Amino acid sequence: MHELSLAEHIVELVQAAAQREGFSAVRVLRLQAGALSGVEVQALRFALEAVAPRTCLHGARIEIDEPPGQAWCPACAQTVTIDSRIDPCPQCGGFGLRVTGGTELRVAELIVADAPGPAAPDASPTSTPASSSSASVSDETSPPSGRV
Repeated sequence: MHELSLAEHIVELVQAAAQREGFSAVRVLRLQAGALSGVEVQALRFALEAVAPRTCLHGARIEIDEPPGQAWCPACAQTVTIDSRIDPCPQCGGFGLRVTGGTELRVAELIVADAPGPAAPDASPTSTPASSSSASVSDETSPPSGRV
């Protein structure tokens, strides 16, 4: 079950961001696991819930978006949605599609319970988007950038 090692890596990334940015708890972890990423979403969710205790992800809501597979068809010169890497073009029936999207597994957003900086009277949760660049599953996950 490679989803367990992916979950462990995600927890390491979030823990490193927590240490770097000074927060102690995550309320929401939003991931993107593309339809062509090879990730079994339910298994990843289960693995994350198993490894989250005693980390800043303990009790966090885990949301996993599943962007569709996208490919470029050179025969009809269109970007098309596909369910599998071996699908023919749904427009012209041609093969030889070049996958262009839906292969990523990335941290899309963290909503943290507390953030660094001066204490404010209203300590509302802080939403911090992750890196806008995607990493392929072979690179496992992309770390959050900049602000967390």
